[in-house]
Amino acid sequence: MFRTALRNVLAHKARLLMTVLAVMLGVAFVSGTLVFTSTLSDATQKSSQKGFDGVDVAVQPHRPDTAGAAPGKAPGLSQALLDRAGKVPGAAGATGTVDGFTAIADKKGRQAGNGTSARGRNYYPGADGKDARFPMTSGTAPKGPHEIALDSGTAEKTGYKVGDTVRLSVDGPVREAKISGIFTTDDGAVSTGGSLALFDTATAQKLFAAPGEFSEIDVKAAPGTSQDALKAAVDKVLPDTARSVTGKKMADDQAEMIAKSMDSMKTGLLVFAGIALFVGIFIIANTFTMLVAQRTKELALMRAVGASRRQVTRSVLIEAFVVGLVAAVTGLLAGIGIGAGLRALTGALGTVPEGPLVVAPSTVVVSLLVGTVVTVLAAWLPGRRAAKIPPVAAMNSVHAAATTKSLVVRNAIGAVLAGAGIACVLGATAMGTDGKGLMGLGAGLLMIGVFVLTPLLSRPLIAAAAPVLRAFGISGKLARQNAVRNPRRTAATASALMIGLTLVTGLTVIAGSVQKAVDKMATDALKADYVVSMATMGPLSPDVAKTLAADPKVTAASPVRSAAARIGGQSESLTGVDGRTIGELTDLEFAAGSLDGLGAPKTNRAVVDRDTAKEHGWQVGSSFETAFEDGKKGRLTVSGVFEGNELLRGILLDTSVLTPHQQHPTDAQVLVKAKDGASEAAKDALTETLGKNPAISIKDKKDVSESIAQAINLLLNMLYGLLAMAVVVAVLGVVNTLAMSVFERSQEIGMLRAIGLDRTGIKRMVRLESLVIALFGGVLGIGLGVFFGWAAGELIGDSMSTYELVLPWGRLGIFLALAAVVGMLAALWPARRAAKLNMLAAIKAE
Repeated sequence: MFRTALRNVLAHKARLLMTVLAVMLGVAFVSGTLVFTSTLSDATQKSSQKGFDGVDVAVQPHRPDTAGAAPGKAPGLSQALLDRAGKVPGAAGATGTVDGFTAIADKKGRQAGNGTSARGRNYYPGADGKDARFPMTSGTAPKGPHEIALDSGTAEKTGYKVGDTVRLSVDGPVREAKISGIFTTDDGAVSTGGSLALFDTATAQKLFAAPGEFSEIDVKAAPGTSQDALKAAVDKVLPDTARSVTGKKMADDQAEMIAKSMDSMKTGLLVFAGIALFVGIFIIANTFTMLVAQRTKELALMRAVGASRRQVTRSVLIEAFVVGLVAAVTGLLAGIGIGAGLRALTGALGTVPEGPLVVAPSTVVVSLLVGTVVTVLAAWLPGRRAAKIPPVAAMNSVHAAATTKSLVVRNAIGAVLAGAGIACVLGATAMGTDGKGLMGLGAGLLMIGVFVLTPLLSRPLIAAAAPVLRAFGISGKLARQNAVRNPRRTAATASALMIGLTLVTGLTVIAGSVQKAVDKMATDALKADYVVSMATMGPLSPDVAKTLAADPKVTAASPVRSAAARIGGQSESLTGVDGRTIGELTDLEFAAGSLDGLGAPKTNRAVVDRDTAKEHGWQVGSSFETAFEDGKKGRLTVSGVFEGNELLRGILLDTSVLTPHQQHPTDAQVLVKAKDGASEAAKDALTETLGKNPAISIKDKKDVSESIAQAINLLLNMLYGLLAMAVVVAVLGVVNTLAMSVFERSQEIGMLRAIGLDRTGIKRMVRLESLVIALFGGVLGIGLGVFFGWAAGELIGDSMSTYELVLPWGRLGIFLALAAVVGMLAALWPARRAAKLNMLAAIKAE
């Protein structure tokens, strides 16, 4: 039986090619994902660990998590604590560190460096006057507030050299500084495309913390002292507002964090690989079903000469194992190539540190197992079905039709699964955001149920195309009959395309609806002409709001400032706004009360959104005690309850009440209303007012909407690219099915040619059959995708008040057209093959 299985594999190489390709693509996706994420994780971990090489124990700020503690940030670390930590037994010295965001403008005024990876840090000289972390390659260390040192990578990219003057921004206002030196660094952020500027310690403390304070103290161990022993010694001199951690623990935590972030990426990519493999299962099952059907007489003869059912099934599974193994090995090699290509691409873009290609043993094992197991499982049912055919019946008929009983059982099971799936999805929509798990279960059950019911659905849906197919004469009529002749095969072929289009359509519906909700939020809730923020969405200096408010071209401006608080023992967030102008800049819908008096002097008034009011049982006139960021307590009175939106929600109060309790007040954004409204000229004027700052973003309503749309479209395009793998596999399935169908109908095609149907008619018949099958799968996929998009939107609507369902009819039409294109392309080779059949040879073929 083993030799027979191998002979069958070698005898049907061309027929199994599509199956090999389908499995290979899925395995290549899996192995490529594993190779790329392993390589990326290894390189990032090694790069980040370099930063801990000189750190044996790190002292960090810490605020006890108790009800009596102030809710704000822990105070910085003092110079006195640094001196004490550097003198404990076993310490060889200590270094104080303070850092934060620093955008460097290149010579064209654009930001150098990669977004949030643009950092600034202090240069902390040791006894020799040098900081060992940052060796200077030219120039000297920075001295005074008007000097910086720049990393060599950024200097090379921008063309800056020692003595040049650069423009930079830390929290909004533009500053100028002279480059005193160029240095090298092992900092992982720099190696991934970021930039690093060094200030003298006093300047860095003023910019990023407070005079005399550090954000971290790194203690170096003396020779012979372990990190744990040094930590124990350091702990004895630490106050309650600081804690220590060993360098090894920090490196391990960093590695774990990187591994977790890689896991989420890996999981996302593997989901799409799984989809491609799932689609491939239909092709494999189809292929082996047809191969087994074509060898029915051969298998019957084997049964007649003594082969048992188990042996027949085993021979099919051995054949599948060989095919799966070949496909898995090929896919593994292709995946390693994909991983190497992605690594080279990200390396060229400068977004990841350098590192070798990592092919873990687990990657090899998983890839080989996935390829072989998926193929064997998909071939098990056709093999079992073949073994059940009685030898006499099989020798009398090449094709054994499915019994009425089996179809009834299948349809009953499909109806139960589909009904349960719809019930779960509808139940999840009623539960709101708590129904995510039930929604996932329902979606899975409904997809399986529709797949099981596809043979039943194929007849009425394909019959609906009959009026159109009649226009193509006898070719159209034959195409329709061929499409429904074997409903199970048609169903399996269409289902492969259906899965891909379901996901694409569902994601598109959700994305379009979210975009519409964002547009509505920007239009309805925002009356301001511009939203000003840091390009990285980092903290914005209050000076920006003051500068804009003083501009004669600005009629109203308000900062949006957040601060931690504690109310009733629970952590809360307060939002500070300019109570005098916020009404001109936003359009809040009030259920009770109003914004009136929010900015009145010496009044501790607050307005709260409906959800917050409901949670605490507040109404207009209610007062509550809050512990501010500095630990001091005060009472606030509710003067209004409004409907929260994506722009403003929670507890709003005037900045005059909030700011005195903040040691370092910063804004998230500033809302601005221009004198002459939004225009390019007004935007240019604001840009000029803020010093042409590369770190600041000035967006009008259209820009806000477009930035969200750009992010959504980027995500969608990535998902489309990933799902394209499933569509490619589905195309292979259509090609495979049609090729097998042409082979099975050789005699029939020969007879059609003999009675007058020309080669053009034969080609048209096969192409129309393919088109009908593809459109059948497309209609099912788009229908399910719209349903899932609607259901998911019901969950999103609970947290986004402006959400409403939007059906992108244009894109849905494109998807259906693409399904038709898939059908036409997939039919090219089978149609050409059918037209080339020799009619006499085909008629004589068995």
